[in-house]
Amino acid sequence: MKESQLPKPLTKRQVWRLKRVAWRNRVFASHKFQNWAARTPIVRLIARKRAQRLFDLVAGFTYTQTLLATVESGLLDSLGQGVLTVDGVASATGLSRDAAVRLVQAATGIRIAEEVAPGHWMLGEEGAALLSNVGVRAMIEHHRLLYRDLADPLALLRDDRQSPTALSEFWRYAANADAASESAPDVAHYSQLMAASQTMVCEQVLASYDFSGSRQVLDIGGGMAVFASALAHAHPQLEVGIFDLPGVVENAAERLAQDAKQSAIALHGGDFFRDSLPDGYDTMSLVRILHDHDDEPAQTLLEAIRAALPPKGTLVIAEPFADTSGAEAMGATYFGLYLWAMRSGRPRSAQEIETMLRIAGFRRIRRVATSQPVITSLIVACA
Repeated sequence: MKESQLPKPLTKRQVWRLKRVAWRNRVFASHKFQNWAARTPIVRLIARKRAQRLFDLVAGFTYTQTLLATVESGLLDSLGQGVLTVDGVASATGLSRDAAVRLVQAATGIRIAEEVAPGHWMLGEEGAALLSNVGVRAMIEHHRLLYRDLADPLALLRDDRQSPTALSEFWRYAANADAASESAPDVAHYSQLMAASQTMVCEQVLASYDFSGSRQVLDIGGGMAVFASALAHAHPQLEVGIFDLPGVVENAAERLAQDAKQSAIALHGGDFFRDSLPDGYDTMSLVRILHDHDDEPAQTLLEAIRAALPPKGTLVIAEPFADTSGAEAMGATYFGLYLWAMRSGRPRSAQEIETMLRIAGFRRIRRVATSQPVITSLIVACA
């Protein structure tokens, strides 16, 4: 453990909080208190909500698998076209009538479907929101790999990142550019996933930060140039480029060639841990890149960016932070275990990233609020 990660002596306020939490836990764990709460009218509502949250934690894997089955079976898309009867559900999913009913009822339980009349189903509230969300749907299908790795979570943790996993094999391009360029299907799969899942992030970044003060913007780890394309469309006056592994850039070139307006985006192939970053850009961006890497390589990358930027150059970092209020489970729980299974990276708090930026030589650092911090948050740093 690094010295900076060692626990510091507790302050008086922290000691008081420790005692308060210990008292709270003793009360909540008491069967006598639980029985009293269940009988008391006002407190009973709170107790029921807490019990429901606890059950959701227990049943969460069933919910996610129901979601996966709804998407992969075609049920979600079929519900999006209108009302389905039992026969319609069975036809859409290729399941027996009994299995089809079981699936659509399970989907109804998590509001993906809604029974509008006996034996008649339409999209539910969550299903309607999911229907056109290509990014979330791509991640749902991709999570099959994560669930395989999390089948035995303690074994995954005890392994201490020594053995390959389903996720690490999928993402191995990130650590080995040669392997990635020699395995076009893997690079294509990766690029398609990132392109599909990045649309929401692009919207949040462009709605929250004004790039009009920049002249040239380089998106590092730019993948299929989804962010670069969105940026070029939003700010036609900008000179936009991406930097990523050669195999990834080749796929991006094919995508950009289909749109004449995007052909001006400069494509730079290379490994940002081995090769020098292109110069001539006054702004650089890291969109969901930093948290994919452990502390040492992440720090090295930030220092390389600082060296490549001109005086008063700007770095925009967009990713979910571990300490985001209201999104703690996304940062610490989801990304914490996902990145552990990926064998690289970790979720970081905004404060940790700011410290890394200062070590890299950035001086003016500020946080920029987004409307959906569960999707992404922003830190802007100037040289």
